[in-house]
Amino acid sequence: MTGTFGGALEARGIPAGDGFLHSESVGELEKEGGVLVIKRVHVKYTLKVDSALYAEKEAAVTRAFELHPDSCPVYRSIHTAIDITKELEVVKG
Repeated sequence: MTGTFGGALEARGIPAGDGFLHSESVGELEKEGGVLVIKRVHVKYTLKVDSALYAEKEAAVTRAFELHPDSCPVYRSIHTAIDITKELEVVKG
């Protein structure tokens, strides 16, 4: 998902490589019939962006964040079986 979000940002002129975009994921497991099964995953993105660029492109960042899962092969493959949530922290500099 991070690569898809990063690509969407880059396509909109917002740098995402070289440490500008970072993500951390936390999964929650439950036992089903004695087997651990991933039930939920939460992805937290941190985007470092120049303040002036963010002021100009805030709507584009929001749109890319909201729409990227539907273009992500991993999300599309597993979202019916695993509840995936996401959040975005923007660090302006």
